Amino acid sequence: MVTTENHSLVKIDWLQLEDQLNSRGSALIQSLFNAETCREVIAQYPQQALFRKRVVMERHGYGRGEYQYFSYPLPDLVAELRRDVYAGLVPMANRWNELMGLATRFPDTHEEFIQRCHAAGQCSPTPLMLRYEAGDYNCLHQDLYGEHVFPLQMVVLLSDPKRDFSGGEFVMTEQRPRMQSRPEVLPLAQGDALIFAVHQRPATGTRGIYRLNHRHGVSELRSGERHTLGVIFHDAS
Repeated sequence: MVTTENHSLVKIDWLQLEDQLNSRGSALIQSLFNAETCREVIAQYPQQALFRKRVVMERHGYGRGEYQYFSYPLPDLVAELRRDVYAGLVPMANRWNELMGLATRFPDTHEEFIQRCHAAGQCSPTPLMLRYEAGDYNCLHQDLYGEHVFPLQMVVLLSDPKRDFSGGEFVMTEQRPRMQSRPEVLPLAQGDALIFAVHQRPATGTRGIYRLNHRHGVSELRSGERHTLGVIFHDAS
């Protein structure tokens, strides 16, 4: 049974994580889930009652593969991750907006933020599970679902790259003003989580603060099957 005791959020050093996000736009949390939890979360994928929508990426030009958005009420593990990771990230999200000169400030609790989303018509839950098979990939993109966007999100690799699949690396790009994009491949082990910038983050240059633009995707799977859990903190229109 997947429970809220199957992850290691309590071990996260949020200040160290913030340093990584400030410097690279991403931060790795090793072994957030154990192998048993990963297998149990993967086993939820065929349970259609848990999901509100299935998307076949090729039909929309997003890549190849598929994903499903969870419906409300979210599974306990997903709901707790969303609530508790938001609480750890919200001070940094507010500092980022302040540095970038953005007026938006995020409330202390995820419940308050979701109420703000719903009041603006963003009522559809966005946590999702993704499934890739050989030949599948995810084009570079940004998960912007409406007016209200939390600037960070999380993905957890559920499959084992040593046993279940090859290829399928998580990829991010960073674009500085008037420069070409810088790509980065971020290898993950089973149960690892990656927190990363959804859209923009602040950086310091010779002329002060400027904004870096980020996109993310997944390279082509060469063999096997790959499942991931995505935790997006804003809801969709």
